[in-house]
Amino acid sequence: MDRIDEESQTPAPPVTFTGRKTLVAAAVAVVLIAGALLIRPARTDDDARPPRPSERAASAVGMGAPAAVVDLMALVADREKWLAAHPDDEASWAVLGSAYLEQARRTADSGWYPRAEQALKRSLELRPAEKGNFDAMTAMGALANARRDFGTARKWGELVRAQAPKRWTAYPVLVDAYTGLGDYKGAQKAMELLLEMRPGLVAYVRAAQVYRDRGWREDAVVAMEHAAGAAKAPAEKAYALFRLGELSWERGDPAEALRQYEGALRTDPAQAEALGGRARALAALGRGGEAVRDYRMALGRTPVPELARELGELLESLGRGEEARAQYGTLATMAARDGRNGVDADVVLGLYEADHGDAAAAVRRLSEEWSRNKSVQVADALGWALHRAGEDEAALEYAKKATEPGLRSAEFAFHRAMIERGLGDQEAARRHLEEAVRTNPYFSPLRGPLAKEALAAIAAPPPGGPENIRPTAPWVEPELPKAAKPTPTPSGR
Repeated sequence: MDRIDEESQTPAPPVTFTGRKTLVAAAVAVVLIAGALLIRPARTDDDARPPRPSERAASAVGMGAPAAVVDLMALVADREKWLAAHPDDEASWAVLGSAYLEQARRTADSGWYPRAEQALKRSLELRPAEKGNFDAMTAMGALANARRDFGTARKWGELVRAQAPKRWTAYPVLVDAYTGLGDYKGAQKAMELLLEMRPGLVAYVRAAQVYRDRGWREDAVVAMEHAAGAAKAPAEKAYALFRLGELSWERGDPAEALRQYEGALRTDPAQAEALGGRARALAALGRGGEAVRDYRMALGRTPVPELARELGELLESLGRGEEARAQYGTLATMAARDGRNGVDADVVLGLYEADHGDAAAAVRRLSEEWSRNKSVQVADALGWALHRAGEDEAALEYAKKATEPGLRSAEFAFHRAMIERGLGDQEAARRHLEEAVRTNPYFSPLRGPLAKEALAAIAAPPPGGPENIRPTAPWVEPELPKAAKPTPTPSGR
């Protein structure tokens, strides 16, 4: 035992390597590394090089996220070249269709929609929906939403969800479809499931949309800030900043909106939506000349009918009537083009006709739209068209449908106030005019000043409150019924 203890206390000699031992160790290491590579071959993920533009765009469109214009062009060229040699690749057809759809969103050129539909249908021919072609099915739903065909979008989204309930990409389609149809409870439920499955940019954007529609402004801003924080590419960041600018604009803060729009343009100069937003904010800040310039630049990049309507009304407010009429003509041309490409432009056309054209035609157009989509936007437009056509009683019912679900919109409040004024309900009109001015006094260069004039024209309520109201007759104590006497119970029972 003593000997063992002594040996245990003796320190071990240092390990040294001779030249021969070093060579043997190196050879063993090489064999072990080679064996590991045989067990798990190198993957493409192991490539340390950054992804190519087409790969970046493919990843973005696959996630339903914004993609850079140059990356999209590279992806389209890459897939078109590949499919020319491999026409039976259903996955590539789905990717190409999604890329066409994103091109339409970035450029506001509805001519991309038929091309996207053709590519996606080709993918579904090669691999039908019943065999689980989920990428093409999801893209078909997104295409229907972009065309404002929300009923068709809902069918595609629900079909994907029925076959693959855990496939998260179906839920953004469902949120947008339910919102367009006016099913706000369904939209919120789909959004909550999306947040559980895949929190990130796409989910946070949809959450902000749902919160905004419910009137929860602070929640909407926080969700969109989360989206900006989750953005991984300049195009994604710029889109989130643009949406933050929209939220600031809607709550009547044009200076903050301008800051967000300019941040979006610095991040991605091709973000034409932010350019249109900047024009709107500049007009609110009294910088009309700069606003007209930005509107024209935005329309040159993204010919959107709504922007043409906004520019026309700004020009009209500046006394430039001839230029305004030219913009209204451009609006009609754009809407007709979009209609040929399958886009439902009835809401913007109906509002234009109600304010600047044939109100009866607007009522007919928007009544047909209401039969398909019962969103608050359609309800507001139809109510306003009915008011302009002189049918205030019917108009009020739709104005209530637009304002009561929760969305805080100065335009909606103004429309309802003017309808109530037409019905002679001055108190309700005052209340909603105050709401419009308080929400966003700059909501329109034409109707914003009208709201202030109407509010000033309605007499203020008399001073005082309930404590100052005096009865017209002296108070008389009412005769109260006397309580019945209890009947005595006979004894012995």
